[in-house]
Amino acid sequence: MSGYIIVKKGGEGLYEEKKSRFISRVYSVDDENGAAAYIEAARKKYWDARHNCYAFVTGEDSGLTRCSDDGEPSGTAGKPILEVITGAGLRDCLVIVTRYFGGTLLGTGGLVRAYTKAAKDALLNSGLALVRAGTRYRVVTDYNGIGKIQYAAASAGARIIDSVYEDKVELMIDVLSDKGEELCARITENTNGRAFISKERDLPFETDYSIDG
Repeated sequence: MSGYIIVKKGGEGLYEEKKSRFISRVYSVDDENGAAAYIEAARKKYWDARHNCYAFVTGEDSGLTRCSDDGEPSGTAGKPILEVITGAGLRDCLVIVTRYFGGTLLGTGGLVRAYTKAAKDALLNSGLALVRAGTRYRVVTDYNGIGKIQYAAASAGARIIDSVYEDKVELMIDVLSDKGEELCARITENTNGRAFISKERDLPFETDYSIDG
C-alpha cells in the first residue's frame, strides 16, 4: 500500500484483564511538544492511575519515535503500543494507555498483550485517513457537459470539490495522481473533446481508512 495513515479524529478504548483497567486514547500530533502536552494532561487527569504509558510517531517521514513504559517492566508497554502505531502505517500519531492496577500481576506476556489490545481498540474507534499523492484539475465545459464530467469523475474515483456556473461551467476536480490520465481521457471521450482541462497543482488525496481488528 502506497501512502500513509493519519488520525482525523482520535478515539478511545477500554480493556480489562484480571481487574486491571486499560484506558486508551489516540491523538493527532504535529511534533514532540504537542505529544508532551497530551501526555502531561493524561497524567493530571488520571493522577491516581498506576501507569500512563505511551508511544508516538511524528516528524518528517515519521523520523521521530518515542515510547515509555512508565514503570511497567521494560518493553512491556511503550514498545507494544509503538509497534501498533508503526504496524498500521500511521504518521503524526500519539497513543496513551492508562492502567489502573487490579491487584493481579499479568506477567510480561500478559502486559504486552494487554497494551497491544488497548492500543488497537482505540485505533479501531478512531477516524483515520489514507493519504496518497493527488492532483487537482481545472475543467471548463458548457452546460451540456456537466453530467458527462460528473460521470467521468465518479468512474475515476475523483472528487468535484468546487464548481462555478457562469457562461461556462468551471469545475475543480481532485483525483489520485496515478488516475489523472484516466480522468482526463474519460472527460475528453465523454464530452467529445469539448472540455478544456488543465492541471492546477499536486496535493494530498485523503480517503477514509480503518485498520484490521
